Order: sequence, then C-alpha cells, then structure tokens
Amino acid sequence: MHASHHAVASSARRQFEIPVRVYYEDTDAGGVVYYANYLRFLERARTEWLRHIGFEQQKIIDEQHLVFVVKRIEADYHAPGRLDDELRVEVAVDRLGNASLVFAQRVFRDMQVLLDARVTVVCVDIRRMKPAPIPAPMRAKLEETMKAAA
Repeated sequence: MHASHHAVASSARRQFEIPVRVYYEDTDAGGVVYYANYLRFLERARTEWLRHIGFEQQKIIDEQHLVFVVKRIEADYHAPGRLDDELRVEVAVDRLGNASLVFAQRVFRDMQVLLDARVTVVCVDIRRMKPAPIPAPMRAKLEETMKAAA
C-alpha cells in the first residue's frame, strides 16, 4: 500500500482525503484488498490529515511524550478494492473529547463507497501509558477544523 505524499483537502465536503493505489501486496488470494489492509489506509489518511493541520506525530512524541492509539474501530465493508485501483481515503472529525477523537472515514473508488468506518483514538502519555488530555494548541486547531467543516 502506497499513498501519494500529495494530500488533498476537499473543501466542498469539508473533509480531508488522500489517494491510495492498490498494489499486489495489498490483495489477498482472491485478488481483492485484504480486509485488514483497509485499516492501514485509514491510519495513513489520519496521519496525513494531522500533518496537514500542522502536527507531526514524531514531534508530538519527542516533545510532549504523547501518541494517539486506536481504541475502537467500527467498519462496514460495501465493495472490494482490486489490484491497481486508485482509491480515495477520507477523514473527518466526528467528535472531540477531552483525551479522544472519533473520526468518520470512508474509502472510495471513483464515487463508490468501499468502506465506512468510525475510528476512536485516544491521546496517551507514553511515559505512563495512560490517557492524557489533548494539548491545548492541538485542541484549538481541532475545534477550528471542526467549526470550518460544520
């Protein structure tokens, strides 16, 4: 699975998306995207979205000792992706908690939805391995992003 480093903000839908090309390594014996690989696509899109709004994960780890870990995923698979497909993986923040975020994510091929997912991530202090409040500057940017999408 390889995504272009060029991410696109979709202003019409107020969400963020990245393109992902399906490679042989992403498929299973049936020639379709292996179900767990969609989770990689979702992760990559969230990472690029975070970078797009001004936050790099390694810098957050190094400077604040925080990581975002997946707590829960709900996914509905609607249609298979196939070798060489150019997919779009979308990200939108659905809910902002004190130490958590819930993302609404979709994977498309052209206009067809292949997967709908809700992903809950929790901000964790890696020194204590316990939930930690989302830092104020990040929270402000997240709130601003959510307001713009409303």
